[in-house]
Amino acid sequence: MRDSEGLEVAAVRGVLTSILKLIEEGATHIGVATDHVIESFRNQMWPGYKTGAGIEPELLAQFPLLEKALGAMGIVVWPMVEFEADDALAAAASLAAKDTGVDRVFICTPDKDLSQCVQGTRIVQLDRRKRLVRDEAGVIAKFGVSPVSIPDYLALVGDAADGYPGLGGWGAKSASAVLARYGRLEQIPTDWREWGLNLASPKSLADTLSQNRKLAFLFRELATLRTDIPLFASVEELKWTGASADFPALAARLDASVKSKR
Repeated sequence: MRDSEGLEVAAVRGVLTSILKLIEEGATHIGVATDHVIESFRNQMWPGYKTGAGIEPELLAQFPLLEKALGAMGIVVWPMVEFEADDALAAAASLAAKDTGVDRVFICTPDKDLSQCVQGTRIVQLDRRKRLVRDEAGVIAKFGVSPVSIPDYLALVGDAADGYPGLGGWGAKSASAVLARYGRLEQIPTDWREWGLNLASPKSLADTLSQNRKLAFLFRELATLRTDIPLFASVEELKWTGASADFPALAARLDASVKSKR
């Protein structure tokens, strides 16, 4: 979809429509995190960590317009520079959950990284496409480990989307089986015979972990989301009270866009 100036705006329209639907469905307090800059502090920790390479220029160019449009709509926006959007969601969920006036916190993304933020039934993930709410029991059912073990799980199996490979030989089945018993990397016995698990090549897995221990801890640090970002002092700052006076003109611009011909 291109506006009157020929700029691609389909992604912006899609996000705004999604947020409006949340409001129509009853959401009253909303915050949206964006990767204002694709790179973060993690790129200094691991050279292969994700960058903006490969992102279509017409998609990347819409980020500033999206932040402007959300602000005009009256939505609180957290544009991340040093940290990532996922860090902002993790920090916001943690802050909101501490407020006794909050009934439930929904993290509106099914991304596996955010599963580490789930707490019982108080902080949950919402997959809006599948209409699925994933609480702590749901995380365990999907990954075989509790939310607190998700960074350890990702350290072992890797995360191709974020650009770190995990440890060779470790897959979803072996990682979930071992971490379901021991929880964290440092609690896994170095002697595989102590595991007492029915796994293929447990000795090889133990050797790989032993030989790449520092790397595993680095990957876990990459996978661990930050919850210490001071995004807001009160949840009431996130209350939606309506669009600003700037929104009608911007909405008209987006509504006047036409389907791109490629």
